[in-house]
Amino acid sequence: MHYRSQLFVPGNRSDRFEKACQAGADLVCIDLEDAVGPNDKAQARNDVLAWLASTEHKHVSLRINGVDTADGHADITALNQSGLSLPYVMVPKVASRAQMNDLDDKLPNELGPFLAIIESAEGLLNCEDIFSNSRVKMGMYGAVDYAGDVDCDLSWETHLYARSRLVMAAAVHDVLLFDVPHIHVGDLDDCEATTRKAKALGIHARSAIHPAQIERIHAALAPSDEDTSQAERVIAAYQKAKGNVVLLDGKFIEAPVVKKAQRILAFRDRT
Repeated sequence: MHYRSQLFVPGNRSDRFEKACQAGADLVCIDLEDAVGPNDKAQARNDVLAWLASTEHKHVSLRINGVDTADGHADITALNQSGLSLPYVMVPKVASRAQMNDLDDKLPNELGPFLAIIESAEGLLNCEDIFSNSRVKMGMYGAVDYAGDVDCDLSWETHLYARSRLVMAAAVHDVLLFDVPHIHVGDLDDCEATTRKAKALGIHARSAIHPAQIERIHAALAPSDEDTSQAERVIAAYQKAKGNVVLLDGKFIEAPVVKKAQRILAFRDRT
């Protein structure tokens, strides 16, 4: 399973659901949490679940409210009774594995795996345990909420440690990690540039809050022609050597290099 992008759409804007699904994102997430005000949550919940039950799109799901909130409890109850089959369920403000274990008990497997958002100091402290839950197949770094929790700024350097720690935890537990959406919708150049920075760290997917960001995210994450050509040469040399260590352009081709080449080609083939 690999996705490059995920597009958020407000849960109280059903007029935008279909358009979001046509925007080119690998996944679409209808948001019942941050995008919907308290007075609109009940109606949005009903509208979203009804729309999901009727749509033919298979790449669209929803973000529920926090599992420790009254609205979250209502979302979980409604989902449990919905009979839906979804690609995933996004869970915000995850702070512990116990929350994921409890949610796993409450929601049937047909509702899909979980995407856990890590957006607090407690969540980052426990990210390894959270990602170790077998139903957590995807994760996302929520830098904006994290900054509010620890009272830091949103500069790239400030969040280097958090991103790096999440990359490590995600790699150990085979979790696909998404980076935080770029909040300055009009600055597409910076959206692409920071996506490239995230890719260099090991984050190979990103969420978006506007359709215009999708193309730039995909461009940043796509392997270059030079990368794919070199990866093909690495695989060919390794196969010719029948798994033994081999020299290519004066450099040893060992298992880690082969693994990187395989990832590049797999990403190319899935785009």
